[in-house]
Amino acid sequence: MNQPISKSSLSDPYCRLVVLLQDLNFGKIEALRVVGGEPCFEPPPRVIQTLKMGGQNGPRDEAGLPDFWLRQPMVDLLQTIREIGDGEILAIDVKHGLPFTVEIERHAHG
Repeated sequence: MNQPISKSSLSDPYCRLVVLLQDLNFGKIEALRVVGGEPCFEPPPRVIQTLKMGGQNGPRDEAGLPDFWLRQPMVDLLQTIREIGDGEILAIDVKHGLPFTVEIERHAHG
């Protein structure tokens, strides 16, 4: 995925995830199911907002835009979800409306 990706080119589940991260701005999304390489919101993931005292706690400015180019951390998250195929993301740490770290479970070999 080296080419730019726009929000409007995403499927509904991916677009919903992008908007969720932007609305959250700072916090964590836990237990996000992945089905067929796309985020699944049934059951809904656990969303934990981090509030910065004395800071802006609202959604990102981009959240209200109908279209924009995705930044690299978001593109990386979408690629990770595609690679998971079917499973679950344990946690996504969100900073400035973007995925910062992603926790997935791996099975040990041997």
